[in-house]
Amino acid sequence: MTEPHDSSLAKDALGSSGATALGAVLEDDLSGIDATTGGPVVGTKPRSLWSDAWYDLRRDPLFWISAVLIVVFILMALFPGLFTNKDPRQCDLSVARHIPSPAHWFGTDIQGCDVYARTIYGARSSILVGILATLGTAIIGSAVGLIAGFRGGWLDTLLSRTGDIFYAIPLLLGGIIILYTFPNQVGTPYIVVVLKVVAALAILGWPSIARLMRSSVLQVMPHDYIQAAKALGAKPGRIILSHVLPNAMAPVMVVSTINLGSYIAIEATLSYLGIGLQEPAISWGVSISDASGLGYVRSAPFMLLFPSLFLSLAVLAFIFLGEASQNAFDPKRH
Repeated sequence: MTEPHDSSLAKDALGSSGATALGAVLEDDLSGIDATTGGPVVGTKPRSLWSDAWYDLRRDPLFWISAVLIVVFILMALFPGLFTNKDPRQCDLSVARHIPSPAHWFGTDIQGCDVYARTIYGARSSILVGILATLGTAIIGSAVGLIAGFRGGWLDTLLSRTGDIFYAIPLLLGGIIILYTFPNQVGTPYIVVVLKVVAALAILGWPSIARLMRSSVLQVMPHDYIQAAKALGAKPGRIILSHVLPNAMAPVMVVSTINLGSYIAIEATLSYLGIGLQEPAISWGVSISDASGLGYVRSAPFMLLFPSLFLSLAVLAFIFLGEASQNAFDPKRH
């Protein structure tokens, strides 16, 4: 065992310059970051999973590419006026199906509407559906998975079998059935149309998140800090919010990010089939549906090309972000 006076003996042996270097190393150890490389120092105080994940994300080019694309699409959804000054609903039949030109960068559609303006404004509906559907599935699935994993017993069995029933229904097919059963009427408010699509995706999409959360909770429950909290008499709500949820949420966040891109694609598919978002709503799926009419793909391919390109980039951006997050949160990498 090292005696208290060993540090002073080591200082005398190292000399003034050695003591200065030793002090610098000790300071770096306390901070957890090497001053030379900027990376973690071996043998330092352990950092949290979130700090390790952020450390890896910052060094992943895929993360920055996806982040830039997502920021651009969110700006398009929130402030479309930053990208175009044209009204997407202002149409002129005399210029219908005009090819791209300086006046109309992406050309015009069959009604003479500017395709570029409709592509920019279409980001709002598509991203709004994706974000709300992701939040809905994450909230419902996380709540069900938390309760099932934490309580266990008959309640776990009941919730798990209920999830299996919903999980057996294909998401796209189930969305078609729900939206066909509750069709939109003429004059239905825009937000109601959006929420119908979101509700269909949330009702059918939560079981996968619930399974993942339940699995994460079961992995967290045997840890010593959970058992210590129970021994100290902490209430179940405090244990869940303070200990279980923060340590079980990372996989759910990763999968939800990937699902967001999938929900945007599903919304576009439902709109293409004519049962998702409909006029007067503007979305990439509606634009693709309008451009896919008989003969339009061959005579005016730009009507289909640009909305499809933006849709693909948005979906890929969220999928890439999810993959980068999955690599960062992977415990095998730390």
